[in-house]
Amino acid sequence: MSRAFYVTTPIYYVNDVPHIGHAYTTLAADVLARYRRLKGYEVFFLTGTDEHGQKVEKAANAAGETPQELADRVMKRFQALWEKLDISYTDFIRTTQERHKKGVSKIFKDVMEKGDIYLGEYEDWYCTPCETFWTETQLIDYKCPDCNRPTEKLKEESYFFRMSKYQEQLLAHIEANPDFIQPKSRRNEIISFVKEGLRDLSVSRTTFSWGIPVPGNDKHIIYVWFDALANYITALGYPEESGNFDKFWPVDAHLIGKDILRFHAVYWPTFLMAAGLPLPKKVFAHGWWTIEGQKMSKSLQNVVEPNMLVEKYGVDAVRYFLLREVPFGLDGDFSHSALVHRINSDLANDLGNLLNRSTAMLNKYFGGTVQAPADLTDMDLAYQEKTREMVRQVDMHLEELAFSKALQAIWEVVSAGNKYIDETAPWTLAKDPVQKERLATVMYCLLESQRIVYQLVSAFMPQTAVKALSYLGVTDAPNENGLRWGGLESGTQVTKAEALFPRIEEKAE
Repeated sequence: MSRAFYVTTPIYYVNDVPHIGHAYTTLAADVLARYRRLKGYEVFFLTGTDEHGQKVEKAANAAGETPQELADRVMKRFQALWEKLDISYTDFIRTTQERHKKGVSKIFKDVMEKGDIYLGEYEDWYCTPCETFWTETQLIDYKCPDCNRPTEKLKEESYFFRMSKYQEQLLAHIEANPDFIQPKSRRNEIISFVKEGLRDLSVSRTTFSWGIPVPGNDKHIIYVWFDALANYITALGYPEESGNFDKFWPVDAHLIGKDILRFHAVYWPTFLMAAGLPLPKKVFAHGWWTIEGQKMSKSLQNVVEPNMLVEKYGVDAVRYFLLREVPFGLDGDFSHSALVHRINSDLANDLGNLLNRSTAMLNKYFGGTVQAPADLTDMDLAYQEKTREMVRQVDMHLEELAFSKALQAIWEVVSAGNKYIDETAPWTLAKDPVQKERLATVMYCLLESQRIVYQLVSAFMPQTAVKALSYLGVTDAPNENGLRWGGLESGTQVTKAEALFPRIEEKAE
């Protein structure tokens, strides 16, 4: 039986236009999925769209279409962007699909039959844009503490989930599983939130009709979070507990933005406890991107549009920048000049230049044919060991979702390669026929190290890796065996590489 790995993004709300934040979470999940496949895991990578709720109903009415038509139209924007960003998802779940509705009704019914969902009355301050109720003490000048828009006082009949009942059980689980909520700062935030006391949660609405009806009482619609969060199991075929559910649940990592941490680290685990289902292994909340030092907002018209970035800079450059620039978990600032700088220094000067120099020299000195290496010197062995150490480092960093550290480890070997060329001076060796064997060995070490580099790069920049590996005469898809030193066979034909990343004139930007 192969090892299984399950990773998810949040399901994105169809009232949104896809922006850099959506792209960031999805890219991170894609890198994990690609890396695990490379390591021989059977991977299930889930993304999708959240299509129910009052906001969708209102927006559809305003646009003169049905909520389903709006959802059908908008979800395509996300799918098109994922295609453009080379996202290798396994499944795309939509909350309007029958399979999802079936699973949500089942989990709701189970929890209700257990006595953990009851009918009551709800009165509080409601923010329609955020679909959130707030207590008066949480409001700031009677405005929503999240989006700063006006709230209205609403009273309605509602079903409640006995979240308060699971407070101690949740705390015990968080204490016993230090990796459950990451990074650590977010974990501490959730612990203090839970310790303040959990209130029962309103889980149905009667004020709109676009959603999944409460089993046995269809004047109530199941409220957004109970509906949306269940996507992580309905996509695996739940309530059918064999098949994918059995194979992939509990999830290895839910990747989310920090704004929805509470729903994933408090609501979702307590729903699962009530339903008697295993909890996620890890919930990782990443930071937010500001744009040139300012918060992203529609009113400032500074929302970075990922489609435009890809058209301008190329998909792999964008993928690299977003995961290299900022440690995953912290907030980051996006600027075009930082992106251009990364393309020119890291991608053109370091990575592309090394491949270009090495393949050009092999073509010049050996007609492009890889020669078997002779005995390795201490310098060669140190370079080989640095390459092996990179493989271990990348594995360790990706286990911790430290994408920028993993890339840093790869780039240290790229820099070591450029330094190795300067220290071994192949152009000097080439002048001396006696040194032919030594030259062949230097060229072998240089190309073999890069072959391993590109196996790892394939998780971050898939198209670049395929191109680079084809120059190196490697036609197999990146795989775990490809991470071992010695995979480049003598006699392999290597082509002189074109520039992988042309430099960008900074002034033009």
